Amino acid sequence: MEKSESIRAVIIGGGPRGTSVLERLLAHRAAAGDSARHLRIDVVDPYPAGPGHVWQPGQSRLFLMNTQSFYPTLIPQDPSLPAPVAGTTFDQWRARQQLDPLPALSAEELAEIAVLGSDDFPSRALYGRYLGCTLEELLDKAPDGVGIGFHATSALSVRRAGDGMFDVGLATGETIRANAVVLALGHIPSRLNPEQRGLEASAGQLGLQYFPPAVPADVDWSRIPAGEPVLVRGMGLNFFDTMGQLTEGRGGKFVPSGSGLAYEPSGQEPRIIAASRRGTPYRAKAALSGYYAPSITLRYLTEAAIRRLAKAGIRPSFDHDLWPLLHRDALWAYYSTLVRSQPAAVPDAQAFLAALEEALQPHAHSAANWEDGVESVLAVHVGPRHRLDLRGLAAPLAGRTFRTRREHDAAVVEFLLDDARRSALGEDDPVKMAIAALHHGRAVLKTAVADGGITDESWIAGLRGWFESFVEGLASGPPALRSEQLAALARAGVVSFVGPDPKFGVDRKSKLFTASSPWVAGPPATARTMVEALAPGNRVSANDSPVLEQLLADGLVRPKLMMTAEGAPVESTGLDVEPHPYRPIAANGSVTEGLFVLGLQLSSTQWGTAIAAEAVQPGGPVYASGQRTLRDADEIAAAILSRV
Repeated sequence: MEKSESIRAVIIGGGPRGTSVLERLLAHRAAAGDSARHLRIDVVDPYPAGPGHVWQPGQSRLFLMNTQSFYPTLIPQDPSLPAPVAGTTFDQWRARQQLDPLPALSAEELAEIAVLGSDDFPSRALYGRYLGCTLEELLDKAPDGVGIGFHATSALSVRRAGDGMFDVGLATGETIRANAVVLALGHIPSRLNPEQRGLEASAGQLGLQYFPPAVPADVDWSRIPAGEPVLVRGMGLNFFDTMGQLTEGRGGKFVPSGSGLAYEPSGQEPRIIAASRRGTPYRAKAALSGYYAPSITLRYLTEAAIRRLAKAGIRPSFDHDLWPLLHRDALWAYYSTLVRSQPAAVPDAQAFLAALEEALQPHAHSAANWEDGVESVLAVHVGPRHRLDLRGLAAPLAGRTFRTRREHDAAVVEFLLDDARRSALGEDDPVKMAIAALHHGRAVLKTAVADGGITDESWIAGLRGWFESFVEGLASGPPALRSEQLAALARAGVVSFVGPDPKFGVDRKSKLFTASSPWVAGPPATARTMVEALAPGNRVSANDSPVLEQLLADGLVRPKLMMTAEGAPVESTGLDVEPHPYRPIAANGSVTEGLFVLGLQLSSTQWGTAIAAEAVQPGGPVYASGQRTLRDADEIAAAILSRV
């Protein structure tokens, strides 16, 4: 292959990120016309291209997406980019299948599509079908002069071959020589941490079952015995997948009752004992007509405010510069909603909002005491029962002690039902609107913090140190139905809870896993089976990927080092890269030209890399971060095609 005659690119990873690069390569090639050189694209992934590993169409339909139908897209909608050769947003595809379904759709897929609305949460399997169908459309419409090959295997190595070329070694023994290589690795296996390794080793020695962090579709749930207790660590999104597989997935049914939902067991369920640091699951999403609450508009943490900081030459600190602005937005969202939805709570609403608005102005008080000014206003106008404890929302059981696990279970059920009730109120619930402001703020923060936009120490200690888990627990939760289902399972005795700040261990004498909370009295919970309801850790230095290990060992890539406030370098989660497009920094500090990175391994230069690209919603806010990953793919495609 002569470089003067053709370009060859290898995309390692055939999931949504890799498919985005493929789509952008086709779009650029089509825009270039007949004069462009021949392009050969090779996609390497042991899983089917399009859905890749996570979005397999054959997985359980109980695994739901965390966003509604209107949200995700594989196809960019930015008019400044080369026009797509084919494809639509997921919601457009869904609507099209309802009118004229593809013959290849299964009966299960047709049944889901028939009742799936724009505001509903689709199964991950159906999104995988969309990804696969979109890839097929792209291949059908691929411009002349493009050859595309798929390799259903793993890449084991990427090495320099001289003259700016790469040799990509595959598990089949084949080697592909290429001008450019894209690392779109997505979720890759990760080595266990020391505690997890200890639990796994003890399980092997004592005849117990330990399920490490995994993609839920990869787990053999049938190995968990019916009727026996199972400890489940983690109450985020993977927990609800676990819950569904061990209840509805085993023939149980949720039925309407006078108190909401009731659960009818099949008798095949284990007894689930759930534990998390908060002691409660993520809060449920509010019932809204869009991804962002229409009634909430950010006033303080705006993209214009971020631009002003940049223009002034300020590299902001998260805790000092950015969080105070978003905190103000959350307070305004809460109290303005309170005044509107519960007027009796604030008798003199007009005077209160005027005083609050003045107290929230960034220039009204020094950074050290603006919150005191707000508190002074609240002391005059709002009773204690209606005050917002923002940090407390993420830890609703903090500071409480319980005499028994049964007492604690009752408190969790009360929390779940109250949270579901608030979700149903949507934009009329002050708490959910405070969270909605945080959700809006995340979109602005993604742009503000990208590419070294904040100081290293505030990335480590602020953004990733406390805010990430805080906001995920509030704004990244499941549909409210899941909270109602969990409450029904707890009332039916199928699920119980350990309590906040759980400690896990192994009782070697009784050959059991143990879990206990310092806030809940009584003996520890015990089980012969333990499930980590967590995704594999996204940390490149702990990866278990042969190709990434080889690249690190050969020095073509390196983890990004960040400096703490004490001046100590620490290894961050992602690769060190040079924007734009994202090319890895080699161990010697040089840029590895011709090698590109997209997706999860950018977690040290972008925040929130796992979420899909956001489709443009008519009438909704358009944030620069919404289709950032698609623009990144576009930049990579343009760079590949411009290589001489």
